[in-house]
Amino acid sequence: MGMEWYVARRLVWAIIATWLAVSLTFGLLLTAPNPGAEAAAAQCAQQDRNAEECRQRYLEERGLNRPAHVQYVDYMTDLAQGDLGYSMSQEKPVTEAIADAWIFSAQYFIPSIIISALAGYGIGLYSALNKYTITDYFGSFVAYFGISIPNFWFAIVLILVVGVYLRDASLLGVSLESLSLRTYYETSYDIFSVQNIKQLILPIIVLSTASVASQMRYSRAQALEYANSDFVKTARAKGASMWRILIAHVLRVALVPLSTILIVDILAVLFAGSFIIEAIFQIPGLGRSNSLLSHSKTQISWRP
Repeated sequence: MGMEWYVARRLVWAIIATWLAVSLTFGLLLTAPNPGAEAAAAQCAQQDRNAEECRQRYLEERGLNRPAHVQYVDYMTDLAQGDLGYSMSQEKPVTEAIADAWIFSAQYFIPSIIISALAGYGIGLYSALNKYTITDYFGSFVAYFGISIPNFWFAIVLILVVGVYLRDASLLGVSLESLSLRTYYETSYDIFSVQNIKQLILPIIVLSTASVASQMRYSRAQALEYANSDFVKTARAKGASMWRILIAHVLRVALVPLSTILIVDILAVLFAGSFIIEAIFQIPGLGRSNSLLSHSKTQISWRP
Protein backbone atom coordinates (compact mmCIF):
# COMPACT_ATOMS: atom_id res chain seq x y z
CA MET A 1 0.00 0.00 0.00
CA GLY A 2 2.85 2.35 0.81
CA MET A 3 4.52 2.02 -2.60
CA GLU A 4 1.21 2.30 -4.48
CA TRP A 5 0.38 5.50 -2.60
CA TYR A 6 3.84 6.91 -3.33
CA VAL A 7 3.56 6.19 -7.06
CA ALA A 8 0.01 7.60 -7.22
CA ARG A 9 1.08 10.77 -5.42
CA ARG A 10 4.00 11.23 -7.79
CA LEU A 11 1.75 10.79 -10.80
CA VAL A 12 -0.70 13.36 -9.48
CA TRP A 13 2.07 15.88 -8.89
CA ALA A 14 3.45 15.19 -12.39
CA ILE A 15 0.03 15.90 -13.90
CA ILE A 16 -0.33 19.11 -11.89
CA ALA A 17 3.17 20.28 -12.84
CA THR A 18 2.48 19.57 -16.51
CA TRP A 19 -0.81 21.45 -16.37
CA LEU A 20 0.85 24.45 -14.72
CA ALA A 21 3.65 24.51 -17.30
CA VAL A 22 1.22 24.26 -20.21
CA SER A 23 -1.06 26.93 -18.72
CA LEU A 24 1.88 29.26 -18.15
CA THR A 25 2.98 28.75 -21.75
CA PHE A 26 -0.52 29.59 -22.97
CA GLY A 27 -0.61 32.73 -20.83
CA LEU A 28 2.74 33.94 -22.14
CA LEU A 29 1.72 33.34 -25.75
CA LEU A 30 -1.60 35.07 -25.17
CA THR A 31 -0.04 38.23 -23.74
CA ALA A 32 2.92 38.39 -26.11
CA PRO A 33 2.66 40.42 -29.33
CA ASN A 34 1.74 38.35 -32.37
CA PRO A 35 4.40 38.89 -35.06
CA GLY A 36 2.08 37.56 -37.76
CA ALA A 37 -0.55 40.18 -37.02
CA GLU A 38 2.06 42.93 -36.96
CA ALA A 39 3.49 41.72 -40.27
CA ALA A 40 0.02 41.71 -41.83
CA ALA A 41 -0.62 45.24 -40.56
CA ALA A 42 2.74 46.46 -41.88
CA GLN A 43 2.08 44.93 -45.29
CA CYS A 44 -1.32 46.63 -45.51
CA ALA A 45 0.18 49.95 -44.44
CA GLN A 46 2.69 49.74 -47.28
CA GLN A 47 -0.23 49.24 -49.68
CA ASP A 48 -2.08 52.29 -48.28
CA ARG A 49 -4.72 50.09 -46.66
CA ASN A 50 -6.10 50.24 -43.13
CA ALA A 51 -3.49 48.52 -40.96
CA GLU A 52 -5.83 47.99 -38.01
CA GLU A 53 -8.44 46.27 -40.17
CA CYS A 54 -5.79 43.93 -41.55
CA ARG A 55 -4.58 43.14 -38.05
CA GLN A 56 -8.09 42.35 -36.84
CA ARG A 57 -8.84 40.26 -39.93
CA TYR A 58 -5.67 38.26 -39.33
CA LEU A 59 -6.66 37.58 -35.73
CA GLU A 60 -10.25 36.74 -36.67
CA GLU A 61 -9.26 34.24 -39.36
CA ARG A 62 -7.17 32.34 -36.80
CA GLY A 63 -9.55 32.65 -33.88
CA LEU A 64 -7.12 34.76 -31.88
CA ASN A 65 -9.67 37.46 -31.08
CA ARG A 66 -11.93 35.13 -29.12
CA PRO A 67 -12.23 35.37 -25.32
CA ALA A 68 -9.20 34.06 -23.44
CA HIS A 69 -11.10 31.26 -21.68
CA VAL A 70 -12.46 29.96 -25.00
CA GLN A 71 -8.97 29.91 -26.50
CA TYR A 72 -7.64 28.19 -23.37
CA VAL A 73 -10.23 25.40 -23.53
CA ASP A 74 -9.53 24.82 -27.22
CA TYR A 75 -5.79 24.92 -26.54
CA MET A 76 -5.96 22.27 -23.82
CA THR A 77 -8.38 20.13 -25.82
CA ASP A 78 -6.14 20.16 -28.88
CA LEU A 79 -3.08 19.26 -26.80
CA ALA A 80 -4.92 16.36 -25.19
CA GLN A 81 -5.76 15.07 -28.66
CA GLY A 82 -2.19 15.49 -29.92
CA ASP A 83 -3.03 18.46 -32.13
CA LEU A 84 -0.13 20.91 -31.90
CA GLY A 85 -1.63 23.42 -34.30
CA TYR A 86 -0.53 24.80 -37.64
CA SER A 87 2.87 26.28 -38.48
CA MET A 88 2.45 29.53 -40.37
CA SER A 89 6.15 29.71 -41.28
CA GLN A 90 6.20 26.24 -42.88
CA GLU A 91 2.54 26.17 -43.97
CA LYS A 92 1.90 22.70 -42.61
CA PRO A 93 0.68 21.11 -39.33
CA VAL A 94 3.23 21.23 -36.52
CA THR A 95 3.13 17.44 -36.09
CA GLU A 96 3.99 17.02 -39.76
CA ALA A 97 6.84 19.52 -39.46
CA ILE A 98 8.23 17.63 -36.46
CA ALA A 99 7.91 14.30 -38.28
CA ASP A 100 9.90 15.68 -41.22
CA ALA A 101 12.63 17.24 -39.08
CA TRP A 102 13.31 14.89 -36.16
CA ILE A 103 15.31 12.38 -38.20
CA PHE A 104 17.92 15.02 -39.09
CA SER A 105 18.32 16.07 -35.45
CA ALA A 106 18.52 12.47 -34.24
CA GLN A 107 21.42 11.71 -36.60
CA TYR A 108 23.79 13.98 -34.68
CA PHE A 109 21.94 14.26 -31.37
CA ILE A 110 21.93 10.56 -30.37
CA PRO A 111 25.66 9.98 -31.07
CA SER A 112 26.49 13.17 -29.17
CA ILE A 113 24.57 12.04 -26.09
CA ILE A 114 26.20 8.59 -26.17
CA ILE A 115 29.67 10.11 -26.50
CA SER A 116 28.91 12.63 -23.75
CA ALA A 117 27.78 9.95 -21.31
CA LEU A 118 30.61 7.50 -21.99
CA ALA A 119 33.45 10.01 -22.19
CA GLY A 120 32.13 12.35 -19.50
CA TYR A 121 31.44 9.63 -16.96
CA GLY A 122 34.67 7.81 -17.75
CA ILE A 123 36.92 10.85 -17.41
CA GLY A 124 35.07 12.18 -14.37
CA LEU A 125 35.13 8.92 -12.41
CA TYR A 126 38.76 8.23 -13.26
CA SER A 127 39.77 11.77 -12.25
CA ALA A 128 37.96 11.41 -8.92
CA LEU A 129 39.85 8.25 -8.00
CA ASN A 130 43.13 9.88 -9.08
CA LYS A 131 42.58 13.22 -7.39
CA TYR A 132 45.28 15.90 -7.68
CA THR A 133 47.27 13.97 -10.27
CA ILE A 134 48.19 14.94 -13.82
CA THR A 135 45.19 12.97 -15.07
CA ASP A 136 42.88 14.90 -12.76
CA TYR A 137 44.32 18.25 -13.81
CA PHE A 138 44.02 17.34 -17.48
CA GLY A 139 40.40 16.29 -17.01
CA SER A 140 39.64 19.56 -15.23
CA PHE A 141 41.28 21.50 -18.06
CA VAL A 142 39.14 19.67 -20.62
CA ALA A 143 36.01 20.39 -18.58
CA TYR A 144 36.67 24.10 -18.20
CA PHE A 145 37.67 24.37 -21.85
CA GLY A 146 34.49 22.69 -23.04
CA ILE A 147 32.24 24.78 -20.82
CA SER A 148 33.98 28.09 -21.57
CA ILE A 149 33.96 28.12 -25.37
CA PRO A 150 30.66 29.06 -27.06
CA ASN A 151 29.21 26.42 -29.36
CA PHE A 152 28.64 28.82 -32.24
CA TRP A 153 32.24 30.08 -32.10
CA PHE A 154 33.67 26.57 -31.90
CA ALA A 155 31.54 25.46 -34.85
CA ILE A 156 32.67 28.37 -37.02
CA VAL A 157 36.32 27.73 -36.11
CA LEU A 158 36.03 24.05 -37.04
CA ILE A 159 34.43 24.91 -40.38
CA LEU A 160 37.16 27.48 -41.01
CA VAL A 161 39.98 25.09 -40.10
CA VAL A 162 38.61 22.08 -42.00
CA GLY A 163 37.23 23.82 -45.07
CA VAL A 164 39.70 26.67 -45.55
CA TYR A 165 43.03 25.88 -43.91
CA LEU A 166 43.09 22.08 -44.24
CA ARG A 167 41.24 22.21 -47.58
CA ASP A 168 39.49 18.97 -46.61
CA ALA A 169 35.82 19.51 -47.36
CA SER A 170 35.14 15.77 -47.22
CA LEU A 171 34.33 16.20 -43.52
CA LEU A 172 31.71 18.69 -44.60
CA GLY A 173 30.21 16.20 -47.03
CA VAL A 174 30.80 18.40 -50.11
CA SER A 175 33.48 19.29 -52.60
CA LEU A 176 35.50 22.45 -52.24
CA GLU A 177 33.95 23.85 -55.42
CA SER A 178 30.44 23.65 -53.96
CA LEU A 179 31.33 24.64 -50.40
CA SER A 180 28.90 27.19 -49.00
CA LEU A 181 28.32 27.92 -45.33
CA ARG A 182 24.62 28.50 -46.07
CA THR A 183 23.80 25.45 -48.19
CA TYR A 184 26.48 22.80 -47.75
CA TYR A 185 24.45 20.27 -45.68
CA GLU A 186 23.14 17.61 -48.06
CA THR A 187 19.86 15.91 -47.13
CA SER A 188 19.76 13.39 -49.99
CA TYR A 189 22.40 11.07 -48.51
CA ASP A 190 21.36 7.80 -46.90
CA ILE A 191 21.54 7.86 -43.10
CA PHE A 192 24.34 5.31 -42.83
CA SER A 193 26.23 6.34 -45.95
CA VAL A 194 29.85 7.44 -45.71
CA GLN A 195 29.02 10.89 -47.06
CA ASN A 196 26.33 11.47 -44.45
CA ILE A 197 28.54 10.26 -41.61
CA LYS A 198 31.32 12.60 -42.74
CA GLN A 199 29.11 15.68 -42.76
CA LEU A 200 27.82 14.81 -39.27
CA ILE A 201 31.29 14.61 -37.70
CA LEU A 202 31.67 18.34 -37.03
CA PRO A 203 28.16 18.83 -35.54
CA ILE A 204 28.73 15.83 -33.27
CA ILE A 205 32.09 17.20 -32.13
CA VAL A 206 30.66 20.64 -31.38
CA LEU A 207 27.62 19.34 -29.53
CA SER A 208 29.64 16.75 -27.59
CA THR A 209 32.29 19.17 -26.35
CA ALA A 210 30.15 21.07 -23.87
CA SER A 211 28.15 17.98 -22.89
CA VAL A 212 31.27 15.93 -22.15
CA ALA A 213 32.61 18.77 -20.03
CA SER A 214 29.45 19.12 -17.95
CA GLN A 215 29.00 15.37 -17.46
CA MET A 216 32.67 15.08 -16.49
CA ARG A 217 32.29 17.72 -13.78
CA TYR A 218 29.10 16.19 -12.38
CA SER A 219 30.44 12.64 -12.38
CA ARG A 220 33.70 13.74 -10.75
CA ALA A 221 31.81 15.57 -8.00
CA GLN A 222 29.58 12.55 -7.39
CA ALA A 223 32.50 10.12 -7.40
CA LEU A 224 34.47 12.21 -4.91
CA GLU A 225 31.72 11.56 -2.38
CA TYR A 226 32.42 7.83 -2.60
CA ALA A 227 36.16 7.81 -3.41
CA ASN A 228 37.12 7.28 0.25
CA SER A 229 34.12 5.18 1.20
CA ASP A 230 34.55 1.88 2.98
CA PHE A 231 33.34 -0.19 0.04
CA VAL A 232 35.94 1.44 -2.24
CA LYS A 233 38.72 0.79 0.28
CA THR A 234 37.56 -2.80 0.64
CA ALA A 235 37.56 -3.30 -3.13
CA ARG A 236 41.07 -1.90 -3.38
CA ALA A 237 42.24 -4.12 -0.52
CA LYS A 238 40.88 -7.16 -2.34
CA GLY A 239 42.92 -6.25 -5.40
CA ALA A 240 40.11 -5.05 -7.64
CA SER A 241 41.27 -3.16 -10.69
CA MET A 242 40.67 0.56 -11.05
CA TRP A 243 38.08 0.15 -13.81
CA ARG A 244 36.23 -2.55 -11.87
CA ILE A 245 35.98 -0.20 -8.89
CA LEU A 246 34.75 2.59 -11.15
CA ILE A 247 32.13 0.60 -13.04
CA ALA A 248 30.97 -2.02 -10.54
CA HIS A 249 31.03 0.08 -7.37
CA VAL A 250 31.31 3.87 -7.76
CA LEU A 251 29.26 4.24 -10.95
CA ARG A 252 26.46 2.03 -9.68
CA VAL A 253 26.01 4.21 -6.60
CA ALA A 254 26.34 7.53 -8.45
CA LEU A 255 24.20 6.51 -11.41
CA VAL A 256 20.88 7.73 -9.99
CA PRO A 257 21.82 11.44 -9.59
CA LEU A 258 23.92 11.32 -12.76
CA SER A 259 20.98 9.98 -14.76
CA THR A 260 18.81 12.86 -13.58
CA ILE A 261 21.47 15.38 -14.57
CA LEU A 262 21.93 13.66 -17.94
CA ILE A 263 18.21 13.96 -18.72
CA VAL A 264 18.28 17.68 -17.87
CA ASP A 265 21.35 18.10 -20.08
CA ILE A 266 19.62 16.26 -22.93
CA LEU A 267 16.62 18.58 -22.73
CA ALA A 268 18.86 21.65 -22.61
CA VAL A 269 20.81 20.50 -25.65
CA LEU A 270 17.67 19.53 -27.54
CA PHE A 271 15.85 22.84 -27.05
CA ALA A 272 18.80 25.25 -26.97
CA GLY A 273 21.99 23.77 -28.38
CA SER A 274 20.31 22.16 -31.37
CA PHE A 275 19.14 25.53 -32.69
CA ILE A 276 22.70 26.88 -32.73
CA ILE A 277 24.16 23.74 -34.30
CA GLU A 278 21.49 23.52 -36.99
CA ALA A 279 21.64 27.23 -37.77
CA ILE A 280 25.40 27.13 -38.39
CA PHE A 281 25.60 23.76 -40.14
CA GLN A 282 22.30 24.32 -42.00
CA ILE A 283 20.73 21.10 -40.73
CA PRO A 284 16.93 21.05 -41.30
CA GLY A 285 16.19 19.52 -37.90
CA LEU A 286 13.95 20.28 -34.94
CA GLY A 287 15.89 23.37 -33.90
CA ARG A 288 15.41 25.10 -37.25
CA SER A 289 11.83 23.87 -37.51
CA ASN A 290 11.02 25.45 -34.15
CA SER A 291 12.56 28.79 -35.07
CA LEU A 292 13.54 29.37 -38.69
CA LEU A 293 16.27 31.81 -39.63
CA SER A 294 15.56 34.04 -42.57
CA HIS A 295 17.61 37.15 -43.24
CA SER A 296 18.82 37.20 -39.62
CA LYS A 297 15.20 37.38 -38.40
CA THR A 298 13.58 34.73 -36.24
CA GLN A 299 10.16 33.51 -37.34
CA ILE A 300 8.06 31.90 -34.61
CA SER A 301 5.40 29.31 -35.35
CA TRP A 302 2.10 30.41 -33.82
CA ARG A 303 -0.97 28.31 -33.20
CA PRO A 304 -4.09 29.48 -35.07
